[in-house]
Amino acid sequence: MPKGSPELTAARREEIINACEQLYKTMSFKYITLKEIGNVTSFTRTSIYNYFQTKEEIFLALYEREYVRWNKDLQTILNDNVTLTKEQLAGKVASSIAKREQLLKLLSMNNYDMEANSRPKLLVSFKVAYGESIRNINNILRKFCPDMSEESIRDFIYVFFPFMFGIYPYTAVTEKQKEAMDKAEVNFVFQTIFEITYNCIMRLF
Repeated sequence: MPKGSPELTAARREEIINACEQLYKTMSFKYITLKEIGNVTSFTRTSIYNYFQTKEEIFLALYEREYVRWNKDLQTILNDNVTLTKEQLAGKVASSIAKREQLLKLLSMNNYDMEANSRPKLLVSFKVAYGESIRNINNILRKFCPDMSEESIRDFIYVFFPFMFGIYPYTAVTEKQKEAMDKAEVNFVFQTIFEITYNCIMRLF
């Protein structure tokens, strides 16, 4: 571990994660390297190894942070409302996901590689944030949909969370992809993140 206070260590980790996030806005995962990440931090590239051993670990930390942010939104839905109709609930959850495009983009990547190339301690930390999202959705459904059985809630979760992996590719369509679908005569109807999520939730209800 690097020498220094826990605050300095946390700040350095955040700087590395922020650098990765910045690069990910304009570069694809396969082209982002530790060298590229090091070029946009305030310390040497070799110092990154004091905090992360692979670029997958950095992406996993970014992934975890996105779940933590989503969890805050889910907890706001849970705590700031007494009752919600299913339409209102679907709208609030869909809105919370529409704010998390970065999470959806990460979900559409190869999760297997990120998890396989990260140390167990970091993987557990990520799974804590992911598991909290499942618990939040579970608690939201129990509170606002009292007519749903435990089995129905479980089925909802096991459909909805895998569904999230496909949201980004269906809502972030490039002009090149649109042209290819037109030539292939694919009758594709564009939907926003909110629309596709809201429609899925309402169908699951």
